[in-house]
Amino acid sequence: MDRGDVLRAIAAGQGGVVTRAQAIGAGFSRHEVDNFIAFGRWRRLARAVYLVEARSLTLSERRGRIRAAVLSCGGLAHAVLGTAAELHGIAGLRETAKIHVAVPGRAARAARVGDPAVVVHQLEHDLGDLTTVEGIPTTAPLRTVVELILRESRYPAVSLLDSALNRGLVSDADLLKVPPLIRGRRGAVTARGCLAETNGLAQSPLETRARLRCVDGRVPPDVLQLEVRDDDGYLLGVGDMAWRAARVIAEADGRHAHDSPSALFNDRRRQNRLANAGWTVLRFTWPDTFSPDYIPWVVRQAIAASARARRS
Repeated sequence: MDRGDVLRAIAAGQGGVVTRAQAIGAGFSRHEVDNFIAFGRWRRLARAVYLVEARSLTLSERRGRIRAAVLSCGGLAHAVLGTAAELHGIAGLRETAKIHVAVPGRAARAARVGDPAVVVHQLEHDLGDLTTVEGIPTTAPLRTVVELILRESRYPAVSLLDSALNRGLVSDADLLKVPPLIRGRRGAVTARGCLAETNGLAQSPLETRARLRCVDGRVPPDVLQLEVRDDDGYLLGVGDMAWRAARVIAEADGRHAHDSPSALFNDRRRQNRLANAGWTVLRFTWPDTFSPDYIPWVVRQAIAASARARRS
């Protein structure tokens, strides 16, 4: 196998990315590597880490940058915190350009990547706390969630827990292991409260935020993902949150799940079926969660209207 084949094999196992040391180890000189970069054949992603042949990263560009940041920090480096959550698909944090990488012990001081977007943390993890996502070393889902809920405020922390549960990345049994892991650590009191509010039926951070607004407004839903059926058992629709006694349903309309023409069409038909069956359907969007009072006020008004209708 010639040096080109060796390097392509390395790149194939790393999402098209190689380090300078790997290129030199495969037989390329420093001068050749510098020329590949200068003439655009390779693209620099991080300190001494390159995308070979400089192909467009398109949808994988963010993941390629994460991979490059981890590689640039050395063999013991791995993604942590929000970056680990991003790799696992655990939702609940604001999007950011920051890439969080952990390097154990004194090696963290030497891991200067020259990129302000890369945050290097001096953290150590047992092998059992680590895994890989598409070949990128990262903390496992449970460890990722544990470290984040100690650092985040209530709304994003509960959203992270809900998302990890909903995606099956952690289980209810896993969450029982969390209190001993966080005992005595800064943020543990808030984190324990978040654990008590976790519900894996929430399908998005928007649903979690809307539910927490209702909880704080003293009108908590009594069920999530309620299936409403007619007398023949035909499914009329599924409500994100519901108050069954008042026959009120609230839908959390996220942009990506509801903005296509087909989604809008299906939403309207489902809403009509539910309305005809005697249910009030409320719809909330992300900006609605910014006000502490708006969502609980609307729900309370709908419940009151339902009570008046039953009395008349």
